[in-house]
Amino acid sequence: MNHAVDKSGSDKPSILICDDDEVYRNRLARAFVDRGYDVRTASDHDSGLAAVQAESPEFAVIDLKMPGKSGLELVKSMKEMDPTTKTVVLTGYGSIATAIDAVRLGATYYLSKPADADDIVAAFARGEAPPLEPPADHEYRAPSLARAEWEHINRVLSDAGGNISEAARRLGIHRRSLQRKLQKYPPNK
Repeated sequence: MNHAVDKSGSDKPSILICDDDEVYRNRLARAFVDRGYDVRTASDHDSGLAAVQAESPEFAVIDLKMPGKSGLELVKSMKEMDPTTKTVVLTGYGSIATAIDAVRLGATYYLSKPADADDIVAAFARGEAPPLEPPADHEYRAPSLARAEWEHINRVLSDAGGNISEAARRLGIHRRSLQRKLQKYPPNK
């Protein structure tokens, strides 16, 4: 990962860890120090914002739920102050809606807790990866209903550990009906 020399003259990449859970925050801070980062910590929106105003970090790890203003508000404020700061939002209450909000407000990535330093470093790397190539110019062909049903049945059977009775219960069909469906060859399209 490329990193610029920060304002303090250190050639270490700088990171801010903002989380109200003191034990988790300190554990992450130690892990990033061990990986060669210049680490600063904060426990809430206001102390996080003060740390960014004092010296904008290259990276930030922000907890979504904190006392007072949320981590999303901190992400938005940080992005306004320094759009180059790469941010990963952490939460113990992951949802697609908050992940979309976090990225829309400027987060590089979104992870559910507990995430360790390796997960976070990988998330920063994924956020810097180039976008996927668009698919080739061929028309997408949806699978037939029979094929989709076959794949769904086999996925449920696999999730049930191969237990036909359990798979039939999960699918809401009789065990013998499931056995008959499984005896047929899979549709090719």
